Amino acid sequence: MSNVDWGVVARIVHVLAVVVWIGGVSFVTTIILPAMRKKQPQQWLREFDAVERRFAPQARITVLLVLLSGLYMLYRYDLWDRFADARYWWMHLMVAVWLLFAALLFVLEPLVVHRVIDRGASIAPEATLRLMLRLHGVMLALALLAILAGVAGAHGLF
Repeated sequence: MSNVDWGVVARIVHVLAVVVWIGGVSFVTTIILPAMRKKQPQQWLREFDAVERRFAPQARITVLLVLLSGLYMLYRYDLWDRFADARYWWMHLMVAVWLLFAALLFVLEPLVVHRVIDRGASIAPEATLRLMLRLHGVMLALALLAILAGVAGAHGLF
């Protein structure tokens, strides 16, 4: 194990965690939520809640793995100064997207989101589902943009 490049291991963990995390967001956004349109409000709310309760712990774990592996790569390769250089804007984007998702998963979702969705679904179920689809679409688009920019930037395209 002494010949292991832990920076490479961190990159592997980082990529796999992003794939699982954003792949799940993509599945919820493009498959689960659109399928809920065909269901009655109480049914879609119950089914979405069941899916979300299974996915949320997985998302939290992968988001933490992305943080830890990203911080390790910054440390291992001494990349901190890139945050002071506008040429590495894509690193700022990756951090901003991570912060957005972390705030949602660790703060807003457990404290606010469930209550807002439950209340909205009881008052205006179709509008609530449309809003959820729109917000998930924006989050997915930002995540995919960050992935595109991160991969392109890491390979010198920016």
